[in-house]
Amino acid sequence: MLGLLLTKKEAQEIEYLLKKELEELLLDLEDKRIDGLVRRAMEERYKLVFRLYGRFVPPQELSKYVRKSSKQG
Repeated sequence: MLGLLLTKKEAQEIEYLLKKELEELLLDLEDKRIDGLVRRAMEERYKLVFRLYGRFVPPQELSKYVRKSSKQG
């Protein structure tokens, strides 16, 4: 485990960057043309960024970026 000390402004900037990355990933993951290895890599990245973002924001804010279930029978 690593620790990191940030100023308020630095934390806000990281929060902003993570939020924008989540928005991009969610948009790209909705694209049905992306499949296979690329999709799996994007899903792994989404999970990592989502967990990081969760360290910076309250649960209400985090819930905005929960993926909708895309499993269709």
